[in-house]
Amino acid sequence: MEYLLFRLYGPLASWGEIAVGESRHTAVYPGKSALLGLLAAALGVRRDEEERQTEFAAGYRFAVKVVSAGHPLRDYHTTQAPDSVGKFVYRTRRDELVVGKERLGTILSSREYRCDALSLVAVTAEESAPYTLNEIREALLKPRFNLYLGRKSCPLAVPLNPLVRPAAGFGEALDNYPHGALFISKYLLRKAEKETAKDVTLSCSPLLAALSREDEYVFAYGNYPIRYYWEGEAGDLVSQQALTRHDQPLSRSRWQFTQRTEHLRIEKEERRCISPGSE
Repeated sequence: MEYLLFRLYGPLASWGEIAVGESRHTAVYPGKSALLGLLAAALGVRRDEEERQTEFAAGYRFAVKVVSAGHPLRDYHTTQAPDSVGKFVYRTRRDELVVGKERLGTILSSREYRCDALSLVAVTAEESAPYTLNEIREALLKPRFNLYLGRKSCPLAVPLNPLVRPAAGFGEALDNYPHGALFISKYLLRKAEKETAKDVTLSCSPLLAALSREDEYVFAYGNYPIRYYWEGEAGDLVSQQALTRHDQPLSRSRWQFTQRTEHLRIEKEERRCISPGSE
């Protein structure tokens, strides 16, 4: 079976959980709604296109390998906005501040983020999928809309590096994915250039296929277990725990979601992972 693989890393990420009152919590890894939204944005599928969104949500399954959950950050957030006036709609931010000046109020909220989190994602397509994995890969390389990690204030810090590869299951696909180093030192780059054949591109160098020594230090690589989350049959991963998540989209325009079952496996990194090049 073929899998589309890509990586998600940024200084800030926010994978929204159920919002209660003024608190906006985040999960430690991207859920299905966030991943569907990322792919749909790359393809140019708009939120108000209900039929296309519904078809898209039913066409794909995801697995996530959390290399680093990052560190939590909480932001005390204040927003000044006018309250609603019947069916009147404020067209711009200027309208809110000028036309709605007499109705301005302050909204207080607490928002959570994850700092320096790295996740690898595998996608498989169902028979009803509206786009092939290669079409999505091309869209991720040249997205129609801006891509971000949960919120617009959380941009990507590295390229997604999308690849389509065959594998026996989610586990093999994620463990053998040459996602590439995030930080490449001059020494590592010179070494990769020296050991790469002239007719092979530098991006294919085994030394640059996995995390660099600096990456491993920042992420405390090997000190914490790796977590795998997936939906449905994994093929080569055995579930240790079943989780319930409320991130299956019902309506993007009305922000309605329903629950689904997700599987979790926690283990050490030595399984089938590509060994990082020594420096």
